[in-house]
Amino acid sequence: MTHPLFALGAVVAVTLFALPASGAEVGQPAPDFTLKDESGVQRSLGDYRGKVVVLEWTNPECPFVQRHYAEKTMQKTLAAYGGKPVVWLVVDSSYFNTPEKSAAWKKQQAFTAPVLQDPSGTVGHAYAAKTTPEMFVVDAQGVLRYQGAIDDDPRGRNASATNYVRQAVDALQSGKTVPVTSSPPYGCSVKYKGNS
Repeated sequence: MTHPLFALGAVVAVTLFALPASGAEVGQPAPDFTLKDESGVQRSLGDYRGKVVVLEWTNPECPFVQRHYAEKTMQKTLAAYGGKPVVWLVVDSSYFNTPEKSAAWKKQQAFTAPVLQDPSGTVGHAYAAKTTPEMFVVDAQGVLRYQGAIDDDPRGRNASATNYVRQAVDALQSGKTVPVTSSPPYGCSVKYKGNS
């Protein structure tokens, strides 16, 4: 069976990025920020101190994001931590995004995480986010503990793919060391203003 990414004869190149040399660094405090979500509520990273925070860079127009949401990768990972001190924040740094678009997409995909609006790209650049999706896991003390891909399966062909985010959050919840702290992110480039 042909995967949706490759349907209709389309050829989709997987873009793998080397980890950025600047921006957020694993083992260092994660850059703090305040952004409004799709409903206009202000969300600050510092407000979630004491909880593990997962940051997901997204763009609903990206085929890689579409695949992961169709396969419920993000939704299932988030649901695994229901009732636990884990917060999931989706960040859209696409210059063309609007709160209305985010609200419609969130309703369509039926997930609960707030979608933070970063059309200026300020927070995306602070984290040196390169792809959608790209994931960051921040521990309860505000230190970045993981940066990179959601998993080790860029093309969506491995039924037993390693979910790096779940691995990192599980380790932090258990008081253990995160086994994989970084991986090359894959997906579409973040559509920053002036660099689409």
